[in-house]
Amino acid sequence: MKFRRIYILWGLTGIFLLGLALYPPLVGLQPYWILVGMTALFYAILASSWSLLAGYTGQFSFAHMAFMGLGTYAAGILIRDVGLKPWQATIGGILITGLVGLVIGYLCLRMRAVYLALFTIAFAEIFRLVVKAEVKFTGGPNGLEIPPYTIPDALQAVFRFFIPYWDANPYVPAYYFMAVLFFVSLLFMFMLVRSRFGIFFRAVREDEEAAAALGVHVVNTRVLAFVVSSMIAGFAGIVFHHFIGLIVPDQMQIGRMSLIIAMAVIGGSQNLIGAALGAIFIHFSLEWLQSIPLPVAVLQQLLFLEDIGFSVDLNAGVLRTNAWRMVGFGLLLMLTLRFWQNGLISPVLDWLARREAAETVAQRFQAERDMDAIDDVQAITNPAEAGNPSSSSEPAS
Repeated sequence: MKFRRIYILWGLTGIFLLGLALYPPLVGLQPYWILVGMTALFYAILASSWSLLAGYTGQFSFAHMAFMGLGTYAAGILIRDVGLKPWQATIGGILITGLVGLVIGYLCLRMRAVYLALFTIAFAEIFRLVVKAEVKFTGGPNGLEIPPYTIPDALQAVFRFFIPYWDANPYVPAYYFMAVLFFVSLLFMFMLVRSRFGIFFRAVREDEEAAAALGVHVVNTRVLAFVVSSMIAGFAGIVFHHFIGLIVPDQMQIGRMSLIIAMAVIGGSQNLIGAALGAIFIHFSLEWLQSIPLPVAVLQQLLFLEDIGFSVDLNAGVLRTNAWRMVGFGLLLMLTLRFWQNGLISPVLDWLARREAAETVAQRFQAERDMDAIDDVQAITNPAEAGNPSSSSEPAS
């Protein structure tokens, strides 16, 4: 039973990674679905990095999409006005995002609860409106063009050798770059929360006063989480929009930020992997629900749904849910908050991980009980040796 649980956990991980690697051919190399997968990974990075901030340190921030846009706009302006190459501008954009995150962190992270949320909402909206108003500098509502990455020919040849369909369409390279970024960022955050800094994060989340009494610098710990999550969001935005080619201010709306939060909550905001899988699941579900393929005979029986806002396309063989898909998404979020506050995916991952830990603790406890029983037997059979084991070997001075 012990090894079976290990195999289940690692088997699911292997299936997920294999599906991640083989996703483009599995969807027939269709550009639309590859773009959907790429966008899902982008949202997964944002949701997991937000869960690092909210789930592990208890800081409820609405500025995550603003930092994503900040990094992307900074990289685009560095390319256009300074003449940096895209890879150099990526590093510059990440550093600028981290610097601004450090400043905002020290300004607002002494606040708590609703005050912190209102501060980050104000910052995000001010930044979006400034970007939208500065037409000459940022492109205004029309957005800022982001040039694509240039991959050396030698590296392209290596990719073509291992991925024969590398040149099938422009979204294939973009998808694999996002997949690598998703894996690396998730691994980095996982290592961070497993380190002593992760212990500090959770201590601050549970009880700031107790953590401070034990020597944890509460403000520095919260700022560290804020800066790291902001830089990861900026990095994801830069890479994603380098392949998309354009960023517009409307991508930083509070509605988009609410979507990221909802994805993390449904997956499990206190679990990085749960939040990431929640984002992937929600994004694919919303895309699939736009046009549900059904047999024509079934669609003919569903024509009455057009009276309440659905669309039945008999020629295409699909049922379009229109705004109802967002209604379903809202209901799922409400049910999750009411009945599964740890999310839908996180409890399953915790169950698989903790059962092994529970068995290890039980085995150690049983071993200690066995040793105590042996000592009791020795105490009964040889009281002198049990009471003073060293008496036979240490002569009295």
